[in-house]
Amino acid sequence: MDFNVDETQAELRTLASDVLDREAAQARIEAHEKGGLPYDAKTWKAMAQAGLLGACLPEEAGGAGLGAVEMAVILRETGARVAPVPVLPSLVAALTVSRYGTAAQKEALAPLAEGEAVLTFAFREPGADPGEPPTATAAGGRITGRTAVVSHAAAASGILVPARVEGAGVGLFLVEPRAVAVQEVTLSTGEPGAVITMDGAPGEAVGEADGAAWESLRLHALAGITATASGVLAGALKLTTEYIRTRRQFDRVLAEFQAVTMQIADVYIAGRALDVAVWSGAWRLAQGLPAEEDLAIAAFHTTDSALKALYTCQHLHGGIGLDVTYPLHRYFAWGKNAAHLLGGTEAQLDLIGALV
Repeated sequence: MDFNVDETQAELRTLASDVLDREAAQARIEAHEKGGLPYDAKTWKAMAQAGLLGACLPEEAGGAGLGAVEMAVILRETGARVAPVPVLPSLVAALTVSRYGTAAQKEALAPLAEGEAVLTFAFREPGADPGEPPTATAAGGRITGRTAVVSHAAAASGILVPARVEGAGVGLFLVEPRAVAVQEVTLSTGEPGAVITMDGAPGEAVGEADGAAWESLRLHALAGITATASGVLAGALKLTTEYIRTRRQFDRVLAEFQAVTMQIADVYIAGRALDVAVWSGAWRLAQGLPAEEDLAIAAFHTTDSALKALYTCQHLHGGIGLDVTYPLHRYFAWGKNAAHLLGGTEAQLDLIGALV
């Protein structure tokens, strides 16, 4: 594959970068955190007006019909600025509906393109590793089961939930938050989440109960989470590089010390390793090729080398790296959250072992 983005993807990256540089500035993020709102509605609306939220939506919903690579481009830029908006859950859910939903379900995505709605999905069940079949059941369009923490569940207009269908396989269903029991929790990133309990909750089927829609959601979630983590590490690397270029010790800037340059080089290498796996997996997913091995490797890097690299960034900052008034703590929190979503290093090693 060619790891260079094409002209459309490059323009999308530039657009996302410009919008988020303006809307997700440090002062704006700090103001949002003090406001207590689930996400920054102004940034969300600006992304919609720029066409970023509609880029991966079908044409029936006023979107551009782009795919997994373009999703990864947008999410990497979002992660690089730790922008407090529900782009990850919304785009992953929307891409799945775009591929497997009915015409009416696709048209119903239009409010997302306009920045008037949020979508999300249930990626795991309590105690389960990513990729494990759900234990939730569906019968007669009614869902019974429980999910692990779902990002932005309370603010979403719809939640994609997998469930076993008797006599068939795993189906994917769109449920409304008001039809389920929502136990709100706060994620390590400060974003709102919730544990969802369904007791005969009505669900609208997305695709057939043959496991295909669920598999698509799972793989797009892996691509989205790892692409976001790639951006998070890139943002932390940029912040740390700027710091060691100006911070002085013993009348020398930190960047002049060999031990420091070796450690920052390790962070760069971790970022490049993650990038290769992310782009390979996203490209294969977009092309309809087997992508699970590449995405499993990206997930492993997210839970292992990328997370260790974020620890290194904190170490190179010294005490200020732990100060919550300094922006590095957000990158670390987002990195930890990505690793948690993916089930940790051991879960990814088990998955890779099963694949090979």
